Amino acid sequence: MGTILVTGGAGFIGSAVVRHIINNTSDTVVNVDKLTYAGNLESLTSVANSDRYHFEQVDICSQAEISALLNKYQPTAIMHLAAESHVDRSIDGPGEFIQTNIVGTYSLLEAARGYWLDLPEAKKNTFRFHHISTDEVYGDLEGTEDLFIEETPYAPSSPYSASKASSDHLVRAWGRTYGLPTIITNCSNNYGPFHFPEKLIPHVILNALAGKPLPIYGDGSQIRDWLYVEDHAKALYHVVTTGNVGQTYNIGGHNEKKNIEVVETICELLEILAPEKPTGISKYSDLITFVQDRPGHDVRYAIDASKIQRELGWVPDESFETGIKKTVRWYLENAKWWENVLNGTYKLERAGKKEIA
Repeated sequence: MGTILVTGGAGFIGSAVVRHIINNTSDTVVNVDKLTYAGNLESLTSVANSDRYHFEQVDICSQAEISALLNKYQPTAIMHLAAESHVDRSIDGPGEFIQTNIVGTYSLLEAARGYWLDLPEAKKNTFRFHHISTDEVYGDLEGTEDLFIEETPYAPSSPYSASKASSDHLVRAWGRTYGLPTIITNCSNNYGPFHFPEKLIPHVILNALAGKPLPIYGDGSQIRDWLYVEDHAKALYHVVTTGNVGQTYNIGGHNEKKNIEVVETICELLEILAPEKPTGISKYSDLITFVQDRPGHDVRYAIDASKIQRELGWVPDESFETGIKKTVRWYLENAKWWENVLNGTYKLERAGKKEIA
């Protein structure tokens, strides 16, 4: 039984990690989240009353505040998920990505290093700093059979992926230079419950239900490897508790799909699960609309996840077919959650807590 400090625990992947730890382990979780637009405490309603769950609204860029939290809670591990992560937003305004993903990671590393150095030897040896990153740091793949491996050279294409690549380099440097016991994971595209509506899959589901256009960049031929978020959460906990210090593990879902295939699959599922369509809509797929491609859009991502399977025994439970069906069904059954996001009500969960500017 330990205490895990999770940064970004009110975000999409972070909240899945928090729920997994509270529901399936005996560990305590300290959720540290600044509560930017994508931080949603309603995603944690099911675990918020657990005596093993603590929430702190703190910006990871504030090294002094993070140090105070480390001293207060004495975590056995840090799982660093806090990040700005939307590529389009990084193109429109890269500054926040530089600040959070690079400066924030630096501040967290320095706070963690100071805390770790003061730990008794036995606790120092078991402490872990787990940095959660993305496969986008590798750029894109040219061949149809090529896969990202842990040694693939970095070639980020967007301000977002460049900032995440920078944070990966910082973590490795703090591990090698200072001996901080770090582990890095790079994951493929996540999807599943509680996904913020600006991302492709929830955006398509909710637009279709509202009878709005389903925008697809370019011709929709971009390929991504899709990972169900709850599978990812299980993998991350497995890595932080059993992974080897200094190692990197790629986490993928073994589900390569073209963007157009993803959208068409969602439309097919909605025909079955939500047959009553908005007025004037004959088929959900009629809403598909191709729009101008994004600048620097990577063509194909695909992860070789054989290392984590071989060394740690992890494989995903969900195929894309099972995971996407669960996802569509979740959005149909949890309208209150996403309606509160769309109308801004979810921000009221912060009432009584320190508000951000």
